[in-house]
Amino acid sequence: MRLVDRQSRSAGRIPYSGHVTPSVSFLGHATTLIEIDGVRVLTDPVLRPRVTFLHRVVPPAPEDMSNAIDVVLISHLHHDHCDLPTLSKLPDAVVVVPYGAGGYLRTRGGLSNVVELAEGETVEVRGLLVTAVHADHDGLRPPFGPRAQAVGYVITGSSGTAYFAGDTDVYPEMATLTMPESTSLDIALLPVWGWGPNLGPGHMNPARAVDALELLQPLVAVPIHWGTYFPYGMKAALRGANQLLVRPPEQFAELAAERGVATSVVVTEPGHRVQVSP
Repeated sequence: MRLVDRQSRSAGRIPYSGHVTPSVSFLGHATTLIEIDGVRVLTDPVLRPRVTFLHRVVPPAPEDMSNAIDVVLISHLHHDHCDLPTLSKLPDAVVVVPYGAGGYLRTRGGLSNVVELAEGETVEVRGLLVTAVHADHDGLRPPFGPRAQAVGYVITGSSGTAYFAGDTDVYPEMATLTMPESTSLDIALLPVWGWGPNLGPGHMNPARAVDALELLQPLVAVPIHWGTYFPYGMKAALRGANQLLVRPPEQFAELAAERGVATSVVVTEPGHRVQVSP
């Protein structure tokens, strides 16, 4: 495991050929399993039925999706992205975190194999290049801290490149996302909603996510950060909650098609493997 001082900007894009690596499974919310070159990478693992005031409203993801994890990526310290009880069940993984979060996860989370990355830094871990990229989002762990950067990650292996956005609003530099040793983006995991009836700053709704898609130009896009957690009791009390839990990714796909974006959008329910059809 070593920091890499070698980064390049994305150049030309290649057309979608009907086959893409890496493979991805959507476990729910911002938790995804990315598999590249035989390495299993878990993003923002939150797998409990309840986190703070949020209740999981879909069945748990199959256990094999979170077994034998090699690398964990934490985008920021919010409770719905950095869950200490879930992390405690992944003792063998290298945990990559934003700059300023390492001390908290070592002391409060009891984790020892932690690597901090500042925005723009790259580390080689288990043969993959992991680069922390900008995220337009607040990194404070509520309610009183600590504060660390919020980032997204580009993961590059010999068989492909993936972008996990974490939580972010769209920003212009997505068009020149740092992708070491790669000139095209195979798959982008983009948040399209959140966990409640409204979105605060630093998030993307379906239309904003299509703006990001137009900048990123990946071969395949998977909408994430939807339909998994909801405030306890609100699903029954809020009129239209069921549609709020299922419509954002559909709207994202519809808007992308209306704008003629040359990306294959694959909507996948929580707890399922993303099926990229030839």
